[in-house]
Amino acid sequence: MALASATASYELRFDSGRLCLDLLATTHPEERLDAAGPLRAWIAGSGLVPADTPLTAADSSWLVAFRELRGHIGQLVRGEPSRDARPTAIALGRVNELAAAAPPVPRAVWDAGGSLVRALDGPPACAALLAAVARDLVELLTDPVARAGLRQCEGDNCPIVYLDTSRGRRRRWCSSEVCGNRERVARHRRRAALERA
Repeated sequence: MALASATASYELRFDSGRLCLDLLATTHPEERLDAAGPLRAWIAGSGLVPADTPLTAADSSWLVAFRELRGHIGQLVRGEPSRDARPTAIALGRVNELAAAAPPVPRAVWDAGGSLVRALDGPPACAALLAAVARDLVELLTDPVARAGLRQCEGDNCPIVYLDTSRGRRRRWCSSEVCGNRERVARHRRRAALERA
């Protein structure tokens, strides 16, 4: 499980298997994108921009835009989208609008040590970053194999949606270390209680 260092270690997770699903995970167990700082940490931690990219332009308007996209992602990946459902049509239309913008333009540049590294052609704009996430969602929704791998965590009260790429597609939890461990501990306690009884 990859974690962002700018916030507490449990706050930002990047283990759902897709960029768009990682954004969706910022709602659990409570709102994680509650200020521009955590949004900047999520953008950097997600790999949308190189780690040392200044994100000084990220403000409350960016926060509103990312949270709006996150809401549309949730609507489209939880359950089967219906062509006839008005909320689905609205969410899909907005995602397609956001995906139409040009994503951040990467460049290969030499670093101080003489290695080629990724940099952006200019400061990242909110629309460009939203486009990258929206395009990831479009790819996920239109790829039948990937879409078939979408799962919701079986952990108690865990709404995390992830992409199951495990052998045999038998993954049950968003994270074996988090929800999987909770389930194993609960199972152990139940067995111990039965043995005592």
